Amino acid sequence: MLHEPNRPTALVRRPGPRLAEGQLTHLDRVPVDTGLALRQWEAYTAALRAHGWHTEEVAPAEDCPDAVFVEDTAVVYRDTALITRPGAVPRRPETAGTEAALAARGYTLHHVEAPGTLDGGDVLKVGDTFYVGRGGRTDDEGIAQLAAVFRPLGVRVVTVPVSLVLHLKTAVTALPDGTVIGHPPLVEHRELFPRFLAVPEESGAHVVLLGEGRLLMAAGAPRTADLLASLGHTPVPVDISEFEKLEGCVTCLSVRLRDAPG
Repeated sequence: MLHEPNRPTALVRRPGPRLAEGQLTHLDRVPVDTGLALRQWEAYTAALRAHGWHTEEVAPAEDCPDAVFVEDTAVVYRDTALITRPGAVPRRPETAGTEAALAARGYTLHHVEAPGTLDGGDVLKVGDTFYVGRGGRTDDEGIAQLAAVFRPLGVRVVTVPVSLVLHLKTAVTALPDGTVIGHPPLVEHRELFPRFLAVPEESGAHVVLLGEGRLLMAAGAPRTADLLASLGHTPVPVDISEFEKLEGCVTCLSVRLRDAPG
């Protein structure tokens, strides 16, 4: 087996020394406290472990400022992994460490080939449907290659145009029942999602499903946490303010190895 079914694994990558140089698309650059970012990353990984997850660090990519956002390097479904080809050229060396970690676990590996581009942060998995953001980092050819890998496994691929945010999952993620959540000013083409729930804060749009109704989410979204708690979920807040300055969120800091929306 690839991993124990009762102990899911999150692949993570420690923030590197050049974190503050990370690329920005929709935000203005502000100072990043790299020491605080490391402490926040340690708290993030500790929260995963506290809720039953195993964390595994992939090899560092210290020349790549954005390497901590490891989710962008792979898309995993069942026992198959697609190693991405990031839309930002300087990020492409980041994939090697993730590929090695997945290969060691026995995943069947595929690769996005040129000229296609695909970032993992553009892929929202809801059951056997993949919503894939087409925008600045992921193109039609990348989406076509993703479909060629995963459609034979029963996956339905839905393309979602993205222009207001960096990645699709910057705008939306999904609750355990498949309801897609997002902050309305940043969500395009809501009609593509069968069920949509508006949340009151931008950072409230991002949740990682920990299991048993627990949702890892940014501490900077208390009103969204209250809303989700009123619906029967258990928010698990973590402070990721330094990563949010770089257009990051709770989902992009890990690759979750389990079959659930994420």
